[in-house]
Amino acid sequence: MSARLVLLGPPGAGKGTQAVRLAESLGVPAISTGDIFRANIKGGTALGLKVQEYTSAGALVPDELTNAMVRDRLAEPDVEGGFLLDGYPRNVAQVAELDDILTSTGRSLDVAVEITADAAAVVDRLLKRAEIEGRADDTESVVRHRLDVYAEQTAPIAGVYASRDLLVQVDGIGAVDEVTQRLLAAIAPYVG
Repeated sequence: MSARLVLLGPPGAGKGTQAVRLAESLGVPAISTGDIFRANIKGGTALGLKVQEYTSAGALVPDELTNAMVRDRLAEPDVEGGFLLDGYPRNVAQVAELDDILTSTGRSLDVAVEITADAAAVVDRLLKRAEIEGRADDTESVVRHRLDVYAEQTAPIAGVYASRDLLVQVDGIGAVDEVTQRLLAAIAPYVG
């Protein structure tokens, strides 16, 4: 099976959990920018050293570094049969960069999947997770700020993919298995 997809959705919608499940079902690697950053930092790569400068200072990693790492990762042999990107693209400029990366290798995106979730449900979910995991910094105001940042910067990506008839939206609220089944059913027409 070949599948090249991006996974979108607000914080707390279940992207991380569903990315692993979808990638396993599709037989493709789940690629998260966080994992790429950590691998490059751990490996001591030139890009990793630059990323560490930003993350150590608590700053966002600039697009040019993120784009370079994604380009390197998508050139690895394990993505020949496809991939699932989680956390990239995060803005419309990165959509254009991903298009360039794929075009340069003769590939294209099959589908963009947006996991949707009611803001109140997401806030509840993240506050419960913070309590369970002891994340004192995940307060309601912080969670709501992260949702605002998502709406401002990342949600417009859904519009780009919708205009290309590549967007499917799936409700992320419910039991994990139910959401996985909804996702697999929604992307079935796009992958194969």
